[in-house]
Amino acid sequence: MENKNVGWMIIGISVIVIIIIFLFNSALKEITTASCSMEAALCPMNKTINQQTYLSLTIAGILIIIGFFFIFAKQAEKIVIKKIKEKKQEKKIDTSNLRPEEKQVLNIIQENDAIFQADLIEKTGFGKAKMSRIIDRLEGQGIVERKRRGMTNVVVMKKD
Repeated sequence: MENKNVGWMIIGISVIVIIIIFLFNSALKEITTASCSMEAALCPMNKTINQQTYLSLTIAGILIIIGFFFIFAKQAEKIVIKKIKEKKQEKKIDTSNLRPEEKQVLNIIQENDAIFQADLIEKTGFGKAKMSRIIDRLEGQGIVERKRRGMTNVVVMKKD
């Protein structure tokens, strides 16, 4: 809840309390006038009623001041911290010492980020054994890595 709304709520409650204080004050004065045999100004009950009324009005006044403080107080600024993602700089892979079929497989893996080994076989038309040897060489150079997924492998680019 915003501070402004809390302030208005406190002031509203304080006004209701003040109304209740005056209602009780008038009711107590009627009771003391009827029950006290002395003059109204000399009756000791009137003195305590006035003290209680002033005390409760002071408390209600303090609540009103607190309410105005909440209304006019400056809201705390919300500090938003955004994490700036560093742009991943694609590491340059030295493909000069790679064979043409290794380059072909590497390009397919880079395009897809992650690809099943069976899909590589399908896209390139190479046999299972040849694909395994190609991926073994790429894995040995630290370019890709194989992750086991059930009965097949997923080939992904190796992260530093």
